[in-house]
Order: sequence, then structure tokens, then C-alpha cells
Amino acid sequence: MADGIELRRATALVAAARRGVAFTGAGVSAESGIQTFRGQDGLWKRHDPYRTASLQHFLRDPSVYWAVSRERWPGFQRARPNPAHLALAELELAGHLAAVVTQNTDGLHREAGSRRVIELHGTGGTVRCLDCGTSEPRADVQARLDREMPPRCPACGGRRMKPTVVFFGEGLPSGAIEEAFELAGACDLMLVVGSTLVVYPAADVPRVAVQHGAPLVVLNDEPTPMDGRATVVLRGRAGELLPSLASSVLRA
Repeated sequence: MADGIELRRATALVAAARRGVAFTGAGVSAESGIQTFRGQDGLWKRHDPYRTASLQHFLRDPSVYWAVSRERWPGFQRARPNPAHLALAELELAGHLAAVVTQNTDGLHREAGSRRVIELHGTGGTVRCLDCGTSEPRADVQARLDREMPPRCPACGGRRMKPTVVFFGEGLPSGAIEEAFELAGACDLMLVVGSTLVVYPAADVPRVAVQHGAPLVVLNDEPTPMDGRATVVLRGRAGELLPSLASSVLRA
């Protein structure tokens, strides 16, 4: 748990911010019950990530991805915003954050009330046919998996139904990454929450902020490569520390 001095230093930085940017990773979603990919019990400990979620392997055999998706789907259905998501929405509403830039694809920031959310790795709530472009809600596709593997496109019958998330071998959405770097270059605070900052190019976003002179606050339960460049490091769980930080900021 962060000590009082570091929490007070972080409070002062966030309270002074008027164009702050929060950068969030899987550690935030994990506290809503969504399994991480790279953590101790992460998905990639049990499944080969390149066979499961690379574009090359997906195009060869989409059923490998969808079999894993069927296993994970109940957890996504149960997931709701946790106190960390709600705290970020409160900080945005109070005028301290201009946006949330996230590596997560679950949509929980928007559900929590954050208004400007840049999803660097896409969104898992929609599935698109790679053959004809037809889109469907993810829930509708998941509901067919017990009788249809891999799922077929209802419009053209194609079997290349892919969620609108970034797979290995795909570039990030150009509009999202450009907007994220623009925000980072203009922000007066970068608040990293629940990210190990090892996935690129997304992890370059906080670096751009630091290069442009913004103070960096890192809130994570394990070390990150950016800790040495941070003004303040708060070590702990996002769902515990971030509400405390937001409460202190709003009182200030």
C-alpha cells in the first residue's frame, strides 16, 4: 500500500491537472474479474498467444480463437466497472482528466461514465465479418457457438467472423493511436493505472507525455519500466488506491 507522503504528492499533481490523461491496462479490468493475458494466472500461461490470437492463425482456423472465447465469455458477461473505473470517471467529471487511453477492450470505462475513451486495442463488443464487412453484437455471436463453430456470418455465410480487437500481426487503429499521442503531447499529467508498460506501441504513450514535460504518476501492483522516470509511484491495487487518490483530489 502506498504511504501517506506519496499519496499526498500524487494528490497535489492530480488536483493541479486540467488536461490530465489516464493510461490504463489489464490490472484495472482484472479487478472486475476479467482474466489478464500476461499475469501470473494469465491466459497466455495456458494458451499459445500466437496460435490463439494472431491474425495469421485466425485466418487459417478461426475455431481456435472462438473455442477460447467461449471459455472466457461468462467472465466478460459478469464483469462490471469496479471502483478504479468509477474513480477515473469522477476525475474526468471534476475537470482533472481530459481522457482515458486504455489498452483494455471490455468497454468498462465507458460503462463507468468516462466520456472520452481512446481504445488502443479496439473493442470486444462487436464482431465483423472479414469477407463482407457485416457487424454483429458480440453477444449474438457468442450465443451461436454451441451449435456453430466457428460462427458463420448471417449475411454472407463466411466463417471469418472476427472481433474488432487488435490481434497479433495487426496494427493499432490509426485514429486511436494518433489521438492518444496528441493527448500525451499536450497533457499536464500522465496517470498510469494497472499497466506493466511492456506492450508496444501503446506503452510509448506515457513516454511521449514525459518527453513533453508532463509529470508521471504510476499506480500499479508491480514495477514498470517507467518507474524511474515517474514523479510518484504508488504500489498497490488500482481498485483500492485510485478511489483513495480521487477522494483526496476532490476534497482538495
